[in-house]
Amino acid sequence: MTTDQILLFGLLFFVFVFLVWGRWRYDLVAFVALIAALIMGVVPKEEAFSGFGHPATIIIALVLIISKGLSNSGAIELIAKQVSRYATSLQTHIAAMAGIAAALSAVMNNVAALAMLMPVDIQAAIKAKRSPSLTLMPLSFASILGGMITLIGTPPNIIIAEFRKSSTGESFGMFDFAPVGLTSAVVGILFVTLVGWRLLPKNRVSHDSAQELLDTSGYIAELHVPEGSPAIDKRVRDLDDIADENDVAIIGLVRRGKRQPGQARLVKIRKGDILVVDAAPEDMDKFVGTLKLDYSGKGKDSSPLSSEDMSLWEVVVPEGARIEGRTAQSLQLQYRHGVTLLGVSRQGERFRERVRHLVIREGDVLLLYGASDILPEMSYWLGTLPLAGRNTDLIKRHKAWLAVGLFAAAIATASFGLLYLPIALAAVVASYVMFNIVPARHVYDSVEWPVIVLLGSMIPIGIALESTGGTALLADVITKLSAGYSPVVVLTLLMVVTMTLSDVMNNTATAVIAAPIAVNIADRLGVNADPFLMTVAVAASCAFLTPIGHKNNTLIMGPGGYRFGDYWRMGLPLEILIIMVSIPMILWVWPL
Repeated sequence: MTTDQILLFGLLFFVFVFLVWGRWRYDLVAFVALIAALIMGVVPKEEAFSGFGHPATIIIALVLIISKGLSNSGAIELIAKQVSRYATSLQTHIAAMAGIAAALSAVMNNVAALAMLMPVDIQAAIKAKRSPSLTLMPLSFASILGGMITLIGTPPNIIIAEFRKSSTGESFGMFDFAPVGLTSAVVGILFVTLVGWRLLPKNRVSHDSAQELLDTSGYIAELHVPEGSPAIDKRVRDLDDIADENDVAIIGLVRRGKRQPGQARLVKIRKGDILVVDAAPEDMDKFVGTLKLDYSGKGKDSSPLSSEDMSLWEVVVPEGARIEGRTAQSLQLQYRHGVTLLGVSRQGERFRERVRHLVIREGDVLLLYGASDILPEMSYWLGTLPLAGRNTDLIKRHKAWLAVGLFAAAIATASFGLLYLPIALAAVVASYVMFNIVPARHVYDSVEWPVIVLLGSMIPIGIALESTGGTALLADVITKLSAGYSPVVVLTLLMVVTMTLSDVMNNTATAVIAAPIAVNIADRLGVNADPFLMTVAVAASCAFLTPIGHKNNTLIMGPGGYRFGDYWRMGLPLEILIIMVSIPMILWVWPL
């Protein structure tokens, strides 16, 4: 191996280890690797930031904004609710929701599709009095499978198409992925509908983390302010330090039997007032002793949470959310915004004590309490996804057909070669802003910048690996290991290796690394490179064994109460099934 190859393989090993470790964000890992490659000279300075202007990067950013527009229009939400209404049994519900998820993921970002369908699925579970864990994993897997159907369905497809264009001069078309992707999606949906949900652990099936999180009885109490209490003549917010020291949240004030508006943060406390607090019993007792308060009754009986202007919202934390990696205290949710974090659920485990000091992670489910008109905007500001019905003011349902029509027109013009795909998608984004389907202030918020940074950083490294002969070296190893076997065996081996990488690495990074290796293997075998590229596209998207392989798997972890080891139970047979179905389809549609 040459010095450049050794340095690049060392960098890729660094990327792999830190992505699996998960302590650092994947975009930071990739960017650090790019800077290191530039300093070591293995990536030319002229190519330093070429990845950020790469067509694949641009297309992915535009698709994310369009996905936001389709979400804002409300068309998808209405369709999902109508279909779920007629899904009477568990299997018909899974089939209906999985089918919608796959169809949506074919034309929009699959994370956005899941985010819109999760509240519908959870509400259906509550109505049917069953655990959402039965349906959330099939829903997530179906949304991942649906992304394989079209060019814009998932980032790996876009990367593979652009790599083919740079190699052969011709990209894969919008629906070139459909024969293999659609077949895999149909078979996968049948599996999760008929068999998959039965493979989940029995204790998980009977577990409902959402209901447990919303069960606040025993943690809410009304505390009477007697004469001589140090709280008298202080504003409610002046007690924040004392409340924080005792891990108590003051969530309201009652005066003469009437609940004060909101959380009464600016109201001065008087003798005879009642403070409504949320706390563990031992913390509450310390708070009572510090301020010389009296217990006046439990929240269970007097319903201190009930108020016309106050609401409880359950939200899930996606990757890149503002609150991820921070605490409620550091964001000053209660002091600045009047919103209280009442509880956190992580992999089915509830947190109540010291919850305001808890560092929030991706996949956590948060229970927020605040004014009804503030919570929707606060959820958006925090970057979280609501797990209940959306506020109707945020959905522009009268623009649904306009949003769908503009997008369909762009897909048609790009498919017939009338417009270059990035230009067609850019025109849609401009139209969405012009018609206020996506407000101008939300355009940049719609883009998952960590994905863009990851792709912009990894593309130059991937190009350098190919130009230095690193990919040829890896291809040589794989072909030697499978020497004497037919190209079909090599194709299958490539799919297994790529799937394994995708289960522990980001699928975008997996596709960037595996695409040039696939072409090199095909060249060495003297066969058509298309089936090998298509194999990488399918395998990079099929991350079903772990919650870290795909963002959708991480998103459902908290609401479903899943453990890390639950995913392989349904995911392993599904991946084996995909291999058995997709390899023959690839060879039939894209002969060697």
